[in-house]
Formats: sequence, structure tokens, C-alpha cells
Amino acid sequence: MTTSLALVMGDPAGIGPELAVRLLAEKDLTRRARILVIGDERLIRQAAQANDVDLDLQTVRERQAARPGEAGPVLYDTANADPQAIAPGRACAEGGRSVLENLTTALDLARDGVVEAITFVPFNKQALRMAGNTFEDELGFITDYLGHEAPCAEFNVVDDIWNARVTSHVPLRAVADLITEERILDRLDLTVRALREAGIEEPRIAVAALNPHAGDGGAFGREDIDIVEPAVAKARARGLAVEGPFPSDTVYLRARAGEADAVLSMYHDQGQIAIKLIGFDRGVTVLAGLPVPVTTPAHGTAYDIVGKGTANLEPTRRAFAIACRMAESRRAALDGKPDRHG
Repeated sequence: MTTSLALVMGDPAGIGPELAVRLLAEKDLTRRARILVIGDERLIRQAAQANDVDLDLQTVRERQAARPGEAGPVLYDTANADPQAIAPGRACAEGGRSVLENLTTALDLARDGVVEAITFVPFNKQALRMAGNTFEDELGFITDYLGHEAPCAEFNVVDDIWNARVTSHVPLRAVADLITEERILDRLDLTVRALREAGIEEPRIAVAALNPHAGDGGAFGREDIDIVEPAVAKARARGLAVEGPFPSDTVYLRARAGEADAVLSMYHDQGQIAIKLIGFDRGVTVLAGLPVPVTTPAHGTAYDIVGKGTANLEPTRRAFAIACRMAESRRAALDGKPDRHG
């Protein structure tokens, strides 16, 4: 049984439409899932023409008919992003509103069991704020919309390296006070679940230290000795393959050498700078711990190259593939069968 996946159109002024139509043109890839495209038909047809893509899409306009296609992708036309009214390469409220409508439609369909996974092409946070969004990121919006209270987090993935973090979009001055054993253990548990869903049966996690040189015996702070080390020890006692804390200026070298599947960083830039240097052009963002797997390319809307036909499709390909793998794992778990990823 193939995965049912919603491909959600992102910011209409960015490179998302180009990425979406080029992804849909890759038949070998898209045959892996039954796809429901959610977005404005006018925008998608325009992007297909501009990128010389011949799309074979069945279009539906009624919400009750919005279901993934068995014979090929189906487009649910939300008619909310007229390309004649939206200037390319510029954030606007109209674009932000279309994104929120497309995303909530996908979330509703996931809640109703119509789709098993969601991949969206890039959103623009400024446009979302202009449209009235008050959340700092997509994860906050999604958890609030779904009323979801269980632990969830944003992961960044490059090649075979996953990057997790204990704290995310918070001021740097607040980070140290937010580093607790409980938070670290929660993130380690969630990281293990996410990696297993993505097909890594026995995840190995390297934990980054908070302070330079892992505190250097307490000379540069005691958080790594008093908080991080005990959390790592408790995780190992639970049977998790966790090591650390390692100095953050070398821990990603360990992961790149194949010694770990994931790194748990203590704060946003500690991990993001490293993972983007390793492979920004291949990065995927995974929102894990939600009722439905959600993935997206890790880059932004790239307003500066809109219309040039030069957007890098690889992160979108990888986001699509990860979403399919995670949905397949969840289905296998519900069926009580061992998962076998292709």
C-alpha cells in the first residue's frame, strides 16, 4: 500500500511553485505515494508552463472530493493565490493567507485520515506574520491548530545526519536556564522515535555540550557536569545508544565520520550552523512527534531566484522521501508488522 501524501503549496511569491511542479514531473519518485496537491490551480499551471513541465493532474474544487489519486496526483484547487495579484519575490499578506489556508486544509485531511503525511514547499515567515500568524514558526502554528500537547520538535537532516536540539527559537541569554535533565531526556526519546520512523532501527546519538570544551572540568560552567552528563547516563540506562557530552566544535565531525546518526545540540545555532555547512543544498526539515509526519526542504523561499528556473530540487526530493518513509513506518507499526523501507 502506497503512502497518501499531501503536497502543500507554500509561499506563492517564492520558488515553491517551481519546486512543486518539478517534483510532480519525476514519475519514478512520485509513484511512491498517492499525492494530493493543495494549492491554487492558476499558480501551479503557470509554474508548469514557465518550467516546461507537462503536468497530468486531475483537478477537484470541492473539499469533499479532495483525496489522493490512485491513478496519479490530484490537485485540490484552493483558488487562493491568483498569480496576477501576487508580485514574485516579495512577501505579502495575500501569499501568507494562502499558505495558512493550504496548510490547515492538509492538517484537517490528516486528522480525518485522508492523508498520512505532509510535505510542503517553503513558507515565508514575514508573509505569514503579515497574514496574522502570531507563532514564531510552523511547528508552533501546527501544534496549536491540532491542539497537540505531546512532545514534538523540529529536526534538520542532511544526508544521513540528523540534527536535534534541546532549545530552539529562544534568545541565547535564556538557553542555559532551559537546559534541564528532563528536557534533554525528552528530546533524546523523541529523537530516537523520529529516527526509527525514518528507517534507522538502532539510532546512535551524540550529545553536544553546552559550554566550550564541555565546560573544561567546570572552568567554563558546570551545566555539562551537573545536568548534561547525568541526563546522558539516564538515557543509556534506558538502553539508548547515547554518548556525550562532546565539545560542540567537534561533535559534528563525529557524526560526519559515521560515528553517530544524530547530534543533540543544546541551542539553535549550535547545530544549525554546523548542519548547514555540511550540506545546506541537501537539507530537510522534519517536524516530528506530531500526529502526522511533516517535512519540508530546509531552505527558504529564495525570492532572489524566483522565475529563473534554477531552484535546487534535491532538498524537496529528500523531504518527500523522508515523509513517505515515516508514514510507512507508522502504518507498519499500526498493522503490527516489521517495516521494510525501499
